[in-house]
Amino acid sequence: MKVLNIAAYKFIALGRLPELQVAVSGELAARALKGTVLLAEEGINLFLAGPSADIHDFLGWLRLDVRFADLEVKESFSHTQPFRKLLVKIKPEIIRMNHPAIQPTAGRAPAVDAATLKRWLDAGADDAGRPVVTLDTRNDFEVDVGSFKNAIDWRISKFTEFPQALLDHRTSLAGKTVVSFCTGGIRCEKAAIFMREAGVDNVWQLDGGILKYFEVNGQAHFEGECFVFDERRALDPELQPRVSPDPADLPTV
Repeated sequence: MKVLNIAAYKFIALGRLPELQVAVSGELAARALKGTVLLAEEGINLFLAGPSADIHDFLGWLRLDVRFADLEVKESFSHTQPFRKLLVKIKPEIIRMNHPAIQPTAGRAPAVDAATLKRWLDAGADDAGRPVVTLDTRNDFEVDVGSFKNAIDWRISKFTEFPQALLDHRTSLAGKTVVSFCTGGIRCEKAAIFMREAGVDNVWQLDGGILKYFEVNGQAHFEGECFVFDERRALDPELQPRVSPDPADLPTV
């Protein structure tokens, strides 16, 4: 039986986090689902896996909460359970940047969908004729597994290094349309907001990240695979796990 894997996040102001943690934990445990859910005042971030019916049943329960009614989910399948346990944690941020001025709930950076990004990359320019560059906001070891062809890579080892890297390289982005991207959208959303607030013009985030891009466009303009933080290690453009992953071939996370 195939295992459904989902990734989702939403920046939304949340309160009473301990109560939400207990409720989410209980609903997931009742369905024997595994993975990680992060809760913070800025929103929710989740990676879960299990039987399709149980995953969708949980999502149905979660979306009864109006704050999560429009939660968008990226799906992929595997033949085995990629998570060893269930964790539901309360954190200061659902994706750590160590930059409290970034408040995504106050407004998103403009997003470009996967089909539009492919069209821009095909043409080498956006609809206004500006040159388009893609900016990888992920960690260096993730980039080494696969990325967009000619993507900007500042070799950061953790996302908290992104703000300083942007400030160090900001002038190189002048006159270009910059599309930030990451695995599922959460890091590139925060990155795009930071860039906009740092004075970089024409910044977009790739809506849904690499996983959504694979779903819509497959291999086009992408070289390699997409690193994922579970035992599958990486997904190819067909959203399939790499064959027989070697646990020693990538960093333990």
